Amino acid sequence: MSSSGPEGGNPFEGLPMFGDLAKMFSKQGPVNWDIARQTATWLATDGKTEPNVDPLERIRLEELVRVADLQVSAATGLDTSIAGGVLSILPVSRGDWALHSLEAYRPFLERLAVSLSTAGDDDDDPADPATALMGDLGKMLGPVLLGMQSGFMLGHLARRALGQYDLPLPRYPADQLLVVPANLDAFAEQWSLVADDLRLWVCLQEVTHHAILGRPHVRARLEHLINEYVSRFEVDPEALEASLGNIDPTDAGALQSILGNPETLLGAMRTPGQQETLSRIETLTAVIEGHVDHVMDTVGRGLIGSYGQLTEALRRRRVEATDGERFAARLLGLELGRGQYERGAAFVRGVVERAGEDGLARLWETERELPTPAELDAPGLWLARIDLPD
Repeated sequence: MSSSGPEGGNPFEGLPMFGDLAKMFSKQGPVNWDIARQTATWLATDGKTEPNVDPLERIRLEELVRVADLQVSAATGLDTSIAGGVLSILPVSRGDWALHSLEAYRPFLERLAVSLSTAGDDDDDPADPATALMGDLGKMLGPVLLGMQSGFMLGHLARRALGQYDLPLPRYPADQLLVVPANLDAFAEQWSLVADDLRLWVCLQEVTHHAILGRPHVRARLEHLINEYVSRFEVDPEALEASLGNIDPTDAGALQSILGNPETLLGAMRTPGQQETLSRIETLTAVIEGHVDHVMDTVGRGLIGSYGQLTEALRRRRVEATDGERFAARLLGLELGRGQYERGAAFVRGVVERAGEDGLARLWETERELPTPAELDAPGLWLARIDLPD
């Protein structure tokens, strides 16, 4: 995977952090968050100052999110408030989205960092390559590498994110949704869409995700699975040595080239032990997305005049991921392609055909009702199981 930016070239060129290498390496801990924030902001904004969001934008969006809130609550029977407050919306710039989201992703990234930093600690052979590579060089470069890669991921996501649930990742409990008006306007212009219709569509989708992911047992299950997935990454000593073995920490240009490439991190990992966890993540996220799409089709068709055109454009968009989006999905186990979306949609259709909307409403009642990987392609089995007494 290339680390080049949207116009080509090195996206990290000109980052101010490289002007003070000593300061960059002095920050300790599993992730250098200063570097993560600088990288994320730099990539999100193209290194430029962003204008403030028009205050009228928030008023406009607040009206739409109230409509979405009422419609989603009625269609799902779910509480859209997960922190006990009134659901609101916050329009932000790309840079602000990146910083907000970096904090939301931080627990998962720290779990990954701790897992990688302890690789080889229990190895009895001091000459083992994994132990050696987690020595002085690894300890010095590790926090910098993870900081840059985290910033790369959030910076690139910020360039396209419409709301906060483009990836179905649980966030800290709050009743405020983020949207990015600059990206909404850019997408509307690119596809010749009605801007207000697009805003309402995104509000509906965000509120539906928020209601489902806000269920405590759904949130807990997905957080557990993602933490389990990232904790099972393993350092591949040979791949890491190939990337970092001859690096000169005083060479800013070499550092930009190597640390700015996501494959430096992903290429240094082995993941066979993650497959079973990945299957469970895919099952849960596919069903979440299938239910969100069902709610959107149920509510949106009668509410948004250009719903068909919007849906075609937005559902095509989600399977045409950028480098940054693919990196984030692979790193966190949230790789949803066309096949996963179709399986989730088929599961929801199967439930509705057999048990109606009341049957579908049972999907998020308790942890017991969450489908297993075997049930994803057999909604009848799921219905049969949940009807059995405990």
